[in-house]
Amino acid sequence: MRVAITGASGFVGRRLVPLLKERGAELLLIGRDPARLEQMFPGASTCTYDELPVRGIGYDTLVHLAVLNNTALASKAEFIAVNVELMVDTVAAARQASIPHFINVSSVHALDPSNTSKYAYSKRVGVECLRLEKGITITTVYLPFVYSKQWSGRLNILNRLPDSLASMLFILLQSLKPAVNVETVAKYIVGVATTEKESEIILSDTQEQNLFFTVCKRTLDLSFALGVGLLFWWVFLIISVLIRIQSEGPAIFAQERVGLHGRSFTCYKFRTMKLGTTQAGTHEVSASSITSLGGVLRRTKLDELPQIWNIIRNEASLVGPRPCLPVQTELIEARKRRGVLNIKPGITGLAQINNIDMSDPEKLARWDQRYVALQALLLDLRIILATAIGKGRGDRVNTETA
Repeated sequence: MRVAITGASGFVGRRLVPLLKERGAELLLIGRDPARLEQMFPGASTCTYDELPVRGIGYDTLVHLAVLNNTALASKAEFIAVNVELMVDTVAAARQASIPHFINVSSVHALDPSNTSKYAYSKRVGVECLRLEKGITITTVYLPFVYSKQWSGRLNILNRLPDSLASMLFILLQSLKPAVNVETVAKYIVGVATTEKESEIILSDTQEQNLFFTVCKRTLDLSFALGVGLLFWWVFLIISVLIRIQSEGPAIFAQERVGLHGRSFTCYKFRTMKLGTTQAGTHEVSASSITSLGGVLRRTKLDELPQIWNIIRNEASLVGPRPCLPVQTELIEARKRRGVLNIKPGITGLAQINNIDMSDPEKLARWDQRYVALQALLLDLRIILATAIGKGRGDRVNTETA
């Protein structure tokens, strides 16, 4: 594989270039100072940005790492000049060289619209500009904290510790915020020629193998479920009585849902719909099927309280993708394809606080995949707090047939 790279002198580039060479990639390093790149990477092929349209002919992929980072003391205009204008010019040069695939490397910070830093803003503007480009396949790859065999920056102190202790401390830190090994990035770049190219992807080390994260998340789940059950049993009783008084049928609604690894489980909620309502996704159900009390319970999310039993049974978590019905096959397939079924479903999730419901299966699956990639204890706490203050409207009913 032949790979052209901009920004090779940066933190990620210095670690990525040797790994790509080890995997047999033929590299072309692009920068304003090719002599400096040759000094850093002896024997490497180099060129300037102006030479790229000719020197880049025959290359399979261009990886754009050149960036003005959030640590730079620069004006907004300078961030735009590097993170937007230079990137757009590089895309044009890659297209001239007939390079078929352009990989724009960004940070997960840019995914958060509340992050108004000059870096995050400029990277978001850059992605919007890339969506207008034609004649070349473009993928934006979002990276969390990137690490390698040697720790750097604030984690430099770990290099002074025994390997076992340093690894243990890093696993603890990684449970709080997502990270990715630079080898994962190299593997993606080398393998991207034979894989489906999506317009956006997040590369990260998921938390599935992080024992500290697993233990902390389960402890949080159980603490919440038992705490709610012991402190608010009287709320359960009152709601149950009110439901039975207002409409015919049981207070608790039991429904088959799809959980971890696609296995079915029985999900428990307070009944918010009239008895006999069709078993379908909420977005497919008429608004007239919702009882007046049910509307209040759904708005306040109190209808979800009985799911503490699913948490205790380890069928669900407090935070995770919302479980769907077995009949929602399009959503199940999309989630399976994106690895979403590898984690337990949740009472609330990243998609829900961003007002993404099940009416658009592909969009929901993408947001669920984003949560899997970014999953960490601090993110879970943010989602819990956002849910507690009422952010997100949950699954919407079909008002057209009300």
